[in-house]
Parts: sequence; C-alpha cells; structure tokens
Amino acid sequence: MALTYADIEHLLATRGFHQYGREAVSQLEHALQCAQLAEQAGETAATTAAALLHDLGHLLAPSGGAAGQDDLHQYVALPFLRGLLPDAVLEPIRLHVDAKRYLCAVEPGYWEALSPASQHSLVLQGGPFSGPDAERFAGQPFAQEAIRLRRYDDHAKVPGLATPPLAHYLAITRALADEGMPVAPVGSLAHSSAAIAHPA
Repeated sequence: MALTYADIEHLLATRGFHQYGREAVSQLEHALQCAQLAEQAGETAATTAAALLHDLGHLLAPSGGAAGQDDLHQYVALPFLRGLLPDAVLEPIRLHVDAKRYLCAVEPGYWEALSPASQHSLVLQGGPFSGPDAERFAGQPFAQEAIRLRRYDDHAKVPGLATPPLAHYLAITRALADEGMPVAPVGSLAHSSAAIAHPA
C-alpha cells in the first residue's frame, strides 16, 4: 500500500527522532541536512525530495536499521512511494547505496573520508564495486543524481546544524505528485559538480 504525504510526515516526525545508526544525529536531522545540501547546490525538486527521503526505508524496515545488519533500506521504501512520486525521486533513492560502492571503487581517498559508521555499513552492503560493476552502475539512468545524493548523504551528519523545517521540504515533495514535476532548481545556487566534494 502506498504511503500518503501525511504518512511520510508522521514517520519522519516520530520515528525520525531515533539516532541515525552510529552517527551523532537523528534520522530526521540527517534527512533535513541532506535535503538542505541538495537545495543549496541548486538541485531539482526531484533530487531534493530524494535527498529528504533516501533513508525512509530505515524507518519502515522491521530491523529499524539496527547495527550489525543490512536492512536493504534503499529498496524498502520504494513500493510505498511508487505511485506517489516519479522515478526521478525513486531511482536516486534506490541507487544511493550503490553510489557509495561506486565512489569507493573509482575515487581515491573516498573510502578513507567516510565516517566509521559508513565504512562499517559498506562492508554489510557488499564493499566497493569491481571495475565492471562500477561501469554498469555509471551507465544507469539517474546514476549521476545518485552520486550527488551520496555526497550530500556523507556530509549530512553535523550535530546541531540549523536547517529549514520538515514542512519546507515536504512542500517541495508534494509538488512532485505527478510526472509533470518542475525541473528547475529549487535552490538559489547554480548546481556545480564540485559543490560537494568527498568528505573531509
């Protein structure tokens, strides 16, 4: 059964207060920071919505993203969101874990810059891609959006960081209810591939 926007808001506003894995922020703080980074980079409304919702599967998975296991959160939310949001939102969500595996394979220093918690989850998620797997990933539709989302994901772990409220990003997400979604950036900054480098 598909989620409604009210369901999404409820999940984020209630279960979102749990700690984000082994990181120093909550699930909600992480989601808002990720969406804020996407918006500030001038991403489309679709990619900004994907940034907000990319870890919604943690809140839906039976394990709740428990440490020590891979809850396949990148897939869990998709059946609940399909029909509500377009592929331009769903596909970066589906691919954001593979984007980490890709970047670990092709970008020197990327793995070392990940947080310890993200390094740990990488092992559970299958480790860096092989060369052929990395090539296959890069050739998929929305792979570049997923890579950018991954970089926002990596940076969205700052305790106490001020962000716009959840209502701001839910309004952006609600605007994507059909395939006639806006394609213009929602942020004030022009997008640059260098806007978010790999974590320091």
